[in-house]
Amino acid sequence: MNPMDLMKLKGYFDIFKRNHPKVPMFFQAATQSIGEGSVIEISVTSPEGKKICTNMRVTEADMELVRNLNNLNR
Repeated sequence: MNPMDLMKLKGYFDIFKRNHPKVPMFFQAATQSIGEGSVIEISVTSPEGKKICTNMRVTEADMELVRNLNNLNR
């Protein structure tokens, strides 16, 4: 990945953290509980009230991705 793109991405992430400070804190806390075999459920409710939901079972490859993403934030 282009270093300039990485810097842009970091800037977007910094804005996201400022706008939604509880989300990174949630993921940081959840990371302590998530392991291979855990189930993560995500739901979205539209402004009209329509709700969609999905879930996934965490694999070792998913855990490796999370570890690498955490290293980018340091």
